[in-house]
Amino acid sequence: MTLTPTSPTLSRDRIFAGGEWLSPASSAELVVESPVDHSEVGRAPDGTAEDVDIAVRAAREAFDHGPWPRMTAAERADWLDRLADEMERRGGTTSEIITAEIGQPVRLSRPWAGVRPITHLRYYANVARRPDFEEEERPNVYGTGNSIIRHEPLGVAALIVPWNHPQASLTLKLAPALAAGCTVVIKPAPESPLDVYQFAEASLAIGMPPGVINIVPGGRDTGQALVAHPGTDKIGFTGSSEAGRHIASVAGGRLVPVTLELGGKSAAVILESADLDAAFTSLRTAAFDNTGQTCALMSRILAPRALYPEIHERLVALAGDLVVGDPTDEATELGPLVSRRIHDRVSGMVERARAAGATVVTGGQVLPPEGYFYAPTIVTDAAVDSEIAQDEVFGPVVTLLPYDTVDEAVRIANDSHYGLAGAVYGAPDEVLGVARRIRTGSIGLNGYRPDLNTPYGGYKDSGLGREFAPEAVRNFQETKSIWR
Repeated sequence: MTLTPTSPTLSRDRIFAGGEWLSPASSAELVVESPVDHSEVGRAPDGTAEDVDIAVRAAREAFDHGPWPRMTAAERADWLDRLADEMERRGGTTSEIITAEIGQPVRLSRPWAGVRPITHLRYYANVARRPDFEEEERPNVYGTGNSIIRHEPLGVAALIVPWNHPQASLTLKLAPALAAGCTVVIKPAPESPLDVYQFAEASLAIGMPPGVINIVPGGRDTGQALVAHPGTDKIGFTGSSEAGRHIASVAGGRLVPVTLELGGKSAAVILESADLDAAFTSLRTAAFDNTGQTCALMSRILAPRALYPEIHERLVALAGDLVVGDPTDEATELGPLVSRRIHDRVSGMVERARAAGATVVTGGQVLPPEGYFYAPTIVTDAAVDSEIAQDEVFGPVVTLLPYDTVDEAVRIANDSHYGLAGAVYGAPDEVLGVARRIRTGSIGLNGYRPDLNTPYGGYKDSGLGREFAPEAVRNFQETKSIWR
């Protein structure tokens, strides 16, 4: 199937609530612009507070009176497997929609939209089948016998997902929420409101109980209405640290738990013992994947002074070798930035760095002929405390920083208000010790390869709580102790 900007399959005019397609309360629309050529990709409702209320009420009804939270965990696991099967059948179309929406190259949208979300659903189906998933026993300290610890679904979960990996970011919340027994209301990002409807259609196709999955597209006001709605019991959010702080403050006022996966400014520390060939093979994706629009990317590279000239040369060569172009082309590695807002942010930060005395050794310019393309960019001579070295750019921009000692490298890596990810490249007997000293929620040894079976999240301004792994299900459960 070849998608074009005028394809009617990309436009939607309904919200999805209670298992039905419902007309939105307003005629306001989100218009999705192609980041490749500025043409219109499609439209979706810009949900109002009234639309949010309808969706939350549907989720509330399904939780309070429907079968979903009353099923056994194994029964819900079977539903997750059915949903995975149906989404797998739709994977090719889903990846094409995402490439049209956000300009993500097909070589990336296929695994991130057609494989990983299905893996997430099946993984949490298997987690739900574990014998201690809902109930376990522990020996009493003050008496004989055991007491019971039950893990029960929290209720209605509001899932607010980003545009950069819209399907995979969703299923990292949706799969554990459904496994736990929650019902959900999903709000996609305004840049990518179209692909999420694949889940609505899939849930109908398999006959999932109504109200378990509900969808209201929209912008910031829609998200605000969802977070503030008294019918939601849990907020799961991926996005900026600024938005995360606001969501936490609103949820805190309601005493509603939140899981926040926020921004990053991750450091790749290259030790003198590093295999540079292997390191730069890793950094091709670890620093530039998804056109730099991934929060965990290594956007700061720390180089030992003795190797700095060689690392500088290799990094410039890497940036120049990356294939930038049409995201529908199999050879393309980097597509456009998602929107004018992000494009202006990236170019503005690079120009301010240049004005402040940093050197833009390659890149740093808009690429013709149209669209939001930006050249892979390497910045040197930036102060450690400068904006370009401290703040998330969210584009194909890497700052190269020298260091003299490993202690200094650790200090620079930790000199950030973020703490999401990182990597250490070097001899096997050195990298682990350095990794343990860096304050970040995840870190790779001679690469950065997050695994679904291990917790993922951030320190400091990079978030609250953890996704991935069996632990993510606990984000959507209450814990009850039954003493006996």
